[in-house]
Amino acid sequence: MATIREIAELAGVSRGTVDRVLNHRGSVNPATAALINEIARKLDYKPNRAGMALAAQRKNLKLGVLLFDAGNRYFEDVWKGVEQKAEELTCYNCTVLKEKTAFSAAAQHKALLALQDQGIDGLVLTPFNDPAIARQIDRLAEAGIPVITTNTDIRNSRRLAFVGSDFYRCGQTAAGLMRLMTFGETNVGIITGSSQVLCHTDRIRGFRDNIAERYPQIRVVDTIENSDDEFESYEKTLALLKRYPQINALYFTAGGVYGGCRAALTAGRSGIRIIAYDNVPTTAELIRRDVICAAICQQPEVQGALPLQLLFDYLATGQQPEKEFYYTAVDIRIRENL
Repeated sequence: MATIREIAELAGVSRGTVDRVLNHRGSVNPATAALINEIARKLDYKPNRAGMALAAQRKNLKLGVLLFDAGNRYFEDVWKGVEQKAEELTCYNCTVLKEKTAFSAAAQHKALLALQDQGIDGLVLTPFNDPAIARQIDRLAEAGIPVITTNTDIRNSRRLAFVGSDFYRCGQTAAGLMRLMTFGETNVGIITGSSQVLCHTDRIRGFRDNIAERYPQIRVVDTIENSDDEFESYEKTLALLKRYPQINALYFTAGGVYGGCRAALTAGRSGIRIIAYDNVPTTAELIRRDVICAAICQQPEVQGALPLQLLFDYLATGQQPEKEFYYTAVDIRIRENL
């Protein structure tokens, strides 16, 4: 098995330099770092995980978790995964700082700065798909603070990996479900959370692309945003249904499902076909009452626990995530399998 000393000799550098490169600590000339990584790859270097785990206890790693807090019940289950993994990591003297942010890019940017000021070594984040957030992730990466995104992703940033659904495929799945659950001409109203959240926009894109290619009888009438808020969802969905009486199906891509469904019932549209996401208690009850046809679920506890494990392994043992995208299973719930 290759050792750090052998890599150092071949690269013509000190063992300390090799250690900094392989364990992502401190700044090393990019060309030197590239040479060391290439030598390590060719020698199939594997870190001593047991020794590195013991070293992690001396590091007192501090990981940050920053998730949305917009009244979306789904994130309660994500937090369960975070809490469980955080408890497991305490035996390695690893502390997890847990924060929530309001549903806006500006609030998230402020919270990111506050966490960095607390001296975190790595971060798990549900990011707004906003250039300012991408730049902040890049600045964290430059400072040696890796970021793993969860639940939703962000484009054009230096985040290390992503854990969550394949949003586009989920949108395609929703289109297929809509075809199975409707008959004849179908006019769909889409209710989404925010155009600045990638999982929301990609779910819409997958849905639209699939109906355009395969289901010409399905047509999107309009798309509205509800900020994942139940009250806003009620008011805007009610207005949508009054504005377009031809709507006979609704597709919820985010939170605010309960408020939107209440609006459909208030408008006397109990026969409307509805597809939503996530097996939260209010959605499950609406499925049992035949208000919602089906919900597409996305393993929230995995989205809380796995990013912390990947981040800890990366910082404690130098183990790179095996892949960039860790997609959770597509799990469809109807009344019969709740």
